[in-house]
Amino acid sequence: MSEQTAIELEDMEIGHCAEAVRVVTEEDLELFAKVSGDYNPVHMDEEFARKTPFRGRIAHGALIASFISGVLGNQLPGPGAIFLGLNMRFALPTRIGDEVTTRVTVKSVDLKSRKAVMDCVCMAEGKELMRAEAEVMVRKRRKKKDA
Repeated sequence: MSEQTAIELEDMEIGHCAEAVRVVTEEDLELFAKVSGDYNPVHMDEEFARKTPFRGRIAHGALIASFISGVLGNQLPGPGAIFLGLNMRFALPTRIGDEVTTRVTVKSVDLKSRKAVMDCVCMAEGKELMRAEAEVMVRKRRKKKDA
């Protein structure tokens, strides 16, 4: 893995954004089920899922939400950021094979509390799958020691 650079709190600006694209795979659902313990058949069993209003398997909502964590921890603000909270709303299901674009945009920055609020959206084929607001603790610039 290449070295990643964090954006320090003092350098964050409202409107700054980052995004990542990921295709949801069968393996993603299997691994997420194993890690989370969520083996709901709507995610794991096509025959069962066809009989639901979704008419087929859908990805775990928390898996899609985790894509936001990836952007926050790797890009904006990046390494050292601490995910404090996420308020999310799903609009459409995500399916195996969907190419999901996750975009995170700085909504507000509070230097005193060291927190930033981010608008987050996950989309596939131009349609919004999920929208969220994330609160993140961000590293401040380190003061240089006198030589």
